[in-house]
Amino acid sequence: MAMSRSAQGFSAALASAVFLSTTSIFIRHLVMNFDMPPLVLACWRNIIVVATLVPLMLLFDRGLLRVDKVHIPFLAIFGVMLAGFNGLWAISVAQNGAAVATVMVYCSVAYTAILGWKFMGESLGALKFTAIALCLGGCALISGALSASAWQSNLAGVIAGLLTGLCYTAYSLMGRMTSTRGISPWTTLLYIFAFAGVFLFLANLTGGWVPGSATTPGDMFWLGSSVEGWTVMILLGAIPTVGGYGFYNVSLSLLDASVANIIVSLEPLFTAVFAFFLLGETLTPVQLLGSALLLSGMAAIKLGDLRRPLPVPQEA
Repeated sequence: MAMSRSAQGFSAALASAVFLSTTSIFIRHLVMNFDMPPLVLACWRNIIVVATLVPLMLLFDRGLLRVDKVHIPFLAIFGVMLAGFNGLWAISVAQNGAAVATVMVYCSVAYTAILGWKFMGESLGALKFTAIALCLGGCALISGALSASAWQSNLAGVIAGLLTGLCYTAYSLMGRMTSTRGISPWTTLLYIFAFAGVFLFLANLTGGWVPGSATTPGDMFWLGSSVEGWTVMILLGAIPTVGGYGFYNVSLSLLDASVANIIVSLEPLFTAVFAFFLLGETLTPVQLLGSALLLSGMAAIKLGDLRRPLPVPQEA
C-alpha cells in the first residue's frame, strides 16, 4: 500500500512538471507578441482555470464543488498567496524570459526543505544543508543577483524571480496542509484560483498603482478581438495550469512537500528545451553554471530523502 501511494505521488508530480513546463512559454508568447500587462494576464489565467473546472466538476463529480465553511478562511489566505505567486511569476517571465524565470522558481527547493523541517516535522540533515547552499548559490548566479548592474537594469525581474521561489514554497506547504484537512486536491484548486482571481481583479482596478496591473478598466480586455491572443490565453488556463497545479496538489497529498517539490523541479529542464526551440532563448555560461549548482542541490536533497522510508499519509 505504501509503495502504491508513493508511486501515485511520484507519477502525479512528474505529470505536474510536464504540464507546468509549458506555462512560461504561453506567458512569454502573450507578453512578447501582445505586450500584455502581467497582472492582467495572471487575472485572466485564474478566471479561465475556474471556468474550466466548474463544468468538469458538474459533469463528473458535483461533490468536489462543496467545501466545509470552516475551511473557507484558510482557502482564502491560500488564494491571496497564489495571487501573489501568479502575479510575480508573470512579471518574472516578462522580465527574465521563460527559461531563467522557471529556473529561479526552484530556489524554492531550499526554502521548502527548511520550512518543511521547521513547521511540518520533515527531516533536515547535513546533506540537505549542503544542498540548500548549492540551490541558493545557483539561483544567485542564474538571476544575476551578484551583479550590481543586474539590480540596476532589471531590478523588477531579479526581485520578482527571487520572490517566486518563496511563493512557491508557501504554495507547497499550504498544499500539504490542505491534505491534512481532508480537502480534495481538485476542490482546493478550484477555490484558491477563484479567490486568487478576485484578488488579482481588484489589483487591476488600482489604476496602475500595483506594478504590472491595468492602468484603466478597459485594459482588462487587452487582447481585444485577437483570435490568436484569446486562444493562447484559454489554452494557458485550461490545460497546463489546470493540469500542472492539479497534479501537483495530488502529489502533495501523497508525498512530503520537499519530495514533491524535488520531482516537479524537472520542470526547468523541459522549459529550457521548449524555450530554445520555440522562443530561441539560451542561457549564458554563468547561468548554466548556476543551473548546474541548483540541479546538484536538488539531487542532494533527493538523495537525503531516499535514505529514509517515504511516509504513509493517513486516509482522509
